[in-house]
Amino acid sequence: MEKKVKKSSKNTDKDSGSSESQIGFLSKKINYLTDHFKEHKNDKHSTLGLLKAVNQRKRLLSYLKRKNPESYTTILTKLNLRK
Repeated sequence: MEKKVKKSSKNTDKDSGSSESQIGFLSKKINYLTDHFKEHKNDKHSTLGLLKAVNQRKRLLSYLKRKNPESYTTILTKLNLRK
């Protein structure tokens, strides 16, 4: 899963700072934490991390929508975020 997210959202091999790659990394983290909460319902410290990751991804998506709408639509379909 991790390599799939890295390859699908990177522009080049060493790309880790672009908006697309950061959205991919945050989506992976959000999916992991969501699965984590199915088993550990009372983990309040990780809840804060999940909220921060969701808000960061939201800000990056709005930035990408403003700056590069074509890339925005491709990243949404690749990561299956909006339906």
